[in-house]
Amino acid sequence: MRAVHRPTSDDGSTTVEYAIVTVAVAAFAAVLYSLLTGDSVVSWLTNLVMKALTVPS
Repeated sequence: MRAVHRPTSDDGSTTVEYAIVTVAVAAFAAVLYSLLTGDSVVSWLTNLVMKALTVPS
């Protein structure tokens, strides 16, 4: 039976963790961008700003 070579250090694991976090953040940003640029959110924000700028009589 052959012995399996196992690394004795954690070299490179930090880089992999950064890469995974970067991909997760990019995916979250893409989802957030698609939600915020949707028609319903844009119209809601427009109405909110218009109400804030309207002076009550």
